[in-house]
Amino acid sequence: MSKILDTINGPSDVKRLSQSELAELCSELRELLVSTVSQSGGHLASNLGVVELTVVLHRVFDSPKDKIIWDVGHQSYVHKLLTGRREQFPSLRQYQGLSGFPDRDESPHDAFTTGHGGTSISAALGMALTRDLSHGDYHVVAVIGDGCLTCGMTYEALNHAGHLGTRLIVVLNDNGMSISPTVGALARRLNVVRTSRGYTQAKKQTNQFLARLPGGQRLQWAVRRLKEGIKAVIMPTMMWEHLGFTYLGPIDGHNIAELETALTQARNYYKPVIVHVLTTKGKGYKPAEDNPTHFHGLPPRGEGLNTIPTYSQIFAGMIGKLLRDNPRLVVISAAMVEGNSLSPLVKEFPRRIYDVGISEEHAVTLAAGLATQGFLPVVAIYSTFLQRAFDQILHDVCLPDLPVIFALDRSGIVGEDGKTHQGIFDLSYLGLMPNMIVCAPKDENELQDLLYTALHAEHPIAIRYPRGRGPGVPLASELHQLPIGKAEIIKQGEDVVIIGIGSTVQPSLEAAEHLALWGIDAMVINARFAKPLDTDLILDVANRAKKVVTVEENVLSGGLGAAVLGLLEEAEVSDVKVKRLGIPDEFVTHGKQDLLRSLYHLDALGIAKECVDFLAHIPAKVEGEFHTAMPQ
Repeated sequence: MSKILDTINGPSDVKRLSQSELAELCSELRELLVSTVSQSGGHLASNLGVVELTVVLHRVFDSPKDKIIWDVGHQSYVHKLLTGRREQFPSLRQYQGLSGFPDRDESPHDAFTTGHGGTSISAALGMALTRDLSHGDYHVVAVIGDGCLTCGMTYEALNHAGHLGTRLIVVLNDNGMSISPTVGALARRLNVVRTSRGYTQAKKQTNQFLARLPGGQRLQWAVRRLKEGIKAVIMPTMMWEHLGFTYLGPIDGHNIAELETALTQARNYYKPVIVHVLTTKGKGYKPAEDNPTHFHGLPPRGEGLNTIPTYSQIFAGMIGKLLRDNPRLVVISAAMVEGNSLSPLVKEFPRRIYDVGISEEHAVTLAAGLATQGFLPVVAIYSTFLQRAFDQILHDVCLPDLPVIFALDRSGIVGEDGKTHQGIFDLSYLGLMPNMIVCAPKDENELQDLLYTALHAEHPIAIRYPRGRGPGVPLASELHQLPIGKAEIIKQGEDVVIIGIGSTVQPSLEAAEHLALWGIDAMVINARFAKPLDTDLILDVANRAKKVVTVEENVLSGGLGAAVLGLLEEAEVSDVKVKRLGIPDEFVTHGKQDLLRSLYHLDALGIAKECVDFLAHIPAKVEGEFHTAMPQ
């Protein structure tokens, strides 16, 4: 039996469907989302919640002429299915397959490449101004989740758009969630609307009743004045109107007819409009409706069965111990309590773990304020999102040299989330800041020890650790305060020195084992600290071996290898050759972590091959064996 979805090859096909066919299409879309994302992994609950909204957007607007910008971009799967990418959808988040986020290189229907929150209204306003300046004729729609209303950039854009009065449509997808439930005062105000769905209907019935009474028009005017006063108290509509937006809503985000009426009305305005749409995250799939946080992001099938704890879980377990032992310790997360595995601790420490929403800049300066008063703040944020707070780290933390601890989850290659989420820049952007200490653990025990060490650092310190699991070493019960800026030799050798950091230490050690089979004696060093470097150790071993290979899951520009080169130059060492392994000057696409590491020669065999090429030496008897073992 043919499905309606099979006939949808572009937005024009959606426009011709009847109301009953639209309902069936939405059902088929949900079925495909569940089956595909269960296999590929990805963001399920958020996409289930925007099925009807996406369908109606493509009925009312004409993409790609009209620009639709998704914020956060992980809710764009249905958009991809309706814009000619249905047959490619099984490749979602796989290497050389569809991205899990909007990508301008992937389709002209993706108006803006985005994976971070709070960017849509700024980008949309830029496109609307371009239209006006070039005398164009198209609509610009920013679809923004209520979680992004915790982001300061959103309000900067709203303020500017309202001031300009430019024709612009903002669709507020209000499901009360980002990953976890949305935090903040505005979220509480929006919740009033969500729990008062009868407001609009009551207003309509009151106006109809008054119109039938003698003097009804005067009564309607008086009631309207009273209503505006009451609405300002119980509804958030006046805020939007004070910002220069016409407010439409609240709209049932799963009622196709109601959505189409509201969006058509918004399309006909010639000023900024906000359409407030109420949706249910995980809609139509009961497990996701009941637990939208769990079903926000799913791993690919086959993952998640390993009993070895993730680095996130090790971090959270250690933070729990430190919170119990040190009353001055506080933790700040930017809408990532769940992702950082901190949720179980929130109930135990409700006044010492703060979720500030998608407000990385505020999170960092909040930590700075706490640090000035003798507290020890831990800022737990994904590496890719901490980039947004560059100035706050530099100006508010490093400049006054405040003891703020940065825990950077998902550093290095993160895998399927792709270009917008790879944490491959932190060694570089943090390493250039005066007073900042930058380090990375080689395994689970070292993560515990570095967190313990950070309590005594008395300077800003960043601890980066990867997505996923470590080598699986048993956790030690005793904690050690590690000397700042000291590396360790974990294997002696004379032919070449391999210096790894964090997640590259273990594959460097395995590479040395391969090299030993081929007659090459490699020393392996766990740098542990990218800043400050262990200058004495590195200069000593470099001068003895004369050949150094650095390995890092970071861009080569400004990373560990660049720091080693700078050290050698400063020490006027001219007879040591250095080979740097890392990420070249490019963004890393989506794909499994192991695959991407092999492509960049950051796995054991890749490191071994680079060392052999660097040494320009390989015994003839093992040449065939070596190249046979190499990944193709």
